Amino acid sequence: MTEINDIKMEFDKTVKTLYDFCDYSAVRYKILFSLFGYPYNHPALEEIRPDYMSSDIVKQLYSEQGIHGNWGKFRSKDYSAKTVFPTTSVAINRCLYIGLTLSDGDILLNAMNFLEDFYYGKSEEKYHNSNERDIPWQRADVCELIESIQPYSNICDDCFNDWLYIAESAFYKGEYSYEREARAQHEVFGTREDRLVPLRNSLLLKRREELTSGLEEAMLRHYGAHVFENGHFWNNCPKNLPDIFKNNKMRRWMFSFNYINMFRNSSVFLKDSVEWLFEQKDKSGLWDWGTQTKDPWGYFGYFSLNKNYTHNRIVDCNIEILSFIKKYIDNNSEIDN
Repeated sequence: MTEINDIKMEFDKTVKTLYDFCDYSAVRYKILFSLFGYPYNHPALEEIRPDYMSSDIVKQLYSEQGIHGNWGKFRSKDYSAKTVFPTTSVAINRCLYIGLTLSDGDILLNAMNFLEDFYYGKSEEKYHNSNERDIPWQRADVCELIESIQPYSNICDDCFNDWLYIAESAFYKGEYSYEREARAQHEVFGTREDRLVPLRNSLLLKRREELTSGLEEAMLRHYGAHVFENGHFWNNCPKNLPDIFKNNKMRRWMFSFNYINMFRNSSVFLKDSVEWLFEQKDKSGLWDWGTQTKDPWGYFGYFSLNKNYTHNRIVDCNIEILSFIKKYIDNNSEIDN
């Protein structure tokens, strides 16, 4: 099963199986909105939206959100505070993952207000500044969340343009050069150290239409190849897939899959991985990580609100894998055709 049309058919079949498996309103909303891609005003979404908005998974986000639109510190977990959400960035990513938009109440609107204040240094929480890379790194983190909530926000124009200049310098004529990237970062950020801020591919791809011709392909060939060979964060790399799907490290492969899958033409490295994933479904037609599901939020599944829910592990596993395959289809359909 290598053709995109075959993958689409198997994807649709699996999504329908998951929809029938779990009748929890938040899960079904996610399936319709994000996996089947129904538009926001689709009658099926409008019918289920009241139950979705009153679900415990949405209500808890609202009840735990602070008066300034945050959920504790932006990125560094405060271990002295007993909070449901370890960081604000985790909570916002959860909002986006379960399908919340700016049209759904005040949760993301208030979060945007916090992000804007934090970006401009107006919030109570300030940037960490322990080394010269800290501030540009955090500013890119904030902008990536802002762009995820409200694409092409003018708040992020300067930050995006800085990183675009750095990327175009680093990949001049399609070949990566550490020396060129270092010169560009030192010029833009006023830094001096040899250690660089990791190039913000994910932020740049939020506005992929603005990337110069061939830049995304060069980034895929450079970063994608590295992750394919070595893995992302861990050495669980797509080049060496595990023999057994159900194991306590399986989720680590998804970090590598998803990193490569940011880019168009990701099938260059991921075609075998996608085929392998479909072969790993069990007799029910779904995937199952196994028994290593963990909390808290943001680390091991965004739908594990209540540990008593029997659907937790299966839903978390299938939503993550199907989201990956959906993006794979989107990023490779044009090329395949």
